[in-house]
Amino acid sequence: MLTRREFLKLCTSAVLTTGLSQQLLPVMCQAFAENKTIKPPVIWLELGSCTGNSVSLDNAVNPSLDQLLTQMIDMRYNWLLNAAQGTEAVQALIDTVENEAGKFWLVIEGSVMTGDNGRFNHIFIRDNQMVTGMAALQEFAPKAKYIIAVGTCACFGGPGAAYPNPGGGKGVWEVIKQPVINIPGCPINPDWVTGTFSHLMLYGLPELDSYNRPKLFFSQTIHDLCQRRQQFEDGIFASFPGESGCLYKVGCKGPVTYADCPKRQWNHYVNWPVRAGAPCIGCVNPGFPDSSMPFYQHLPNIQTPLGALDVKKFGAAAAGLGVAAVGAYLATGVAAKRVGRHWQQGTKPKETEPPENLEQLKQELDDLIRQQNKLIDASQSLGQNKGRKKLRRTFRQKVADFFRPGPK
Repeated sequence: MLTRREFLKLCTSAVLTTGLSQQLLPVMCQAFAENKTIKPPVIWLELGSCTGNSVSLDNAVNPSLDQLLTQMIDMRYNWLLNAAQGTEAVQALIDTVENEAGKFWLVIEGSVMTGDNGRFNHIFIRDNQMVTGMAALQEFAPKAKYIIAVGTCACFGGPGAAYPNPGGGKGVWEVIKQPVINIPGCPINPDWVTGTFSHLMLYGLPELDSYNRPKLFFSQTIHDLCQRRQQFEDGIFASFPGESGCLYKVGCKGPVTYADCPKRQWNHYVNWPVRAGAPCIGCVNPGFPDSSMPFYQHLPNIQTPLGALDVKKFGAAAAGLGVAAVGAYLATGVAAKRVGRHWQQGTKPKETEPPENLEQLKQELDDLIRQQNKLIDASQSLGQNKGRKKLRRTFRQKVADFFRPGPK
């Protein structure tokens, strides 16, 4: 069986036509055969959701959804997939909670609708009483081995909690006291679910970031991995979606969005939004969609000692000074996880996200000051060099004229 180090390398290197899922299935089958793990019983509850994450998982290939269900996990309840319906399906759910307490995994898709004590979202009937998603979550969560929020709605509220949020949509972690593993996305990439499930079965809890997202898939920014990164550094920006060039100017949230979409890709590892000409809208971020609006407006200008640094000034600086990387990390340090506040046709801005800790904030401020000083020094140096180069060229020209044949 793979060591954990080999597993992590496999997860972070899977790209393009060779999918992570395709490589993990043989590993899981070997682990089952050697009795190193067992298929976990899984309860999948859909709360305030559009079912998009289930549809995305249904599009999984190598393994397919059928292989996932039959060879990797033991799905006990999922209203989309249940063979039984009504009382029989609910009884299978209750039996799993009671008989497999401490062993079953509880997967939640969709926002927890808390308005009016949860009555905007009922998910099944028990003893002739309608049970809300919020009540079911609060009842089942303390008995689960792992609680996994799938999709941005379940993780952070997402579109289900967008302003004005009459249903009181919230993320799972806001409603229960137990730890929650967050796999955000609108929708999720199937590999993020398959990889997280595999790590839980083989090695236990994966390393998580400050938002409880597996670092396997959410440790680098879209900007760092993007195929258009070089165009950003060269100061080449698209002026509208679909045009060649970096899409930062038309609203790309890649510099402040942590996910491996550029190398993971979608639709059987064929494409992803930025490669297709559409800006990243930061769908895995806390606060999405309100904190990402307007989708087609670039991130807020950044205040520096040289003034407001907008995309046009940055493009000129990148072309003239060759220090685009400074600007990139400057933008990331100021805005990471704290995307600006926006208004658009009734969308209410959310409070920006706090830094992960005070040490991080201090480090970001120190980096910001250091990078700004470099930018100032580079600008001053460029001005001085231009003057010196002009004098040297004039002297060389005089020498050349002196030796050039012809009238002086």
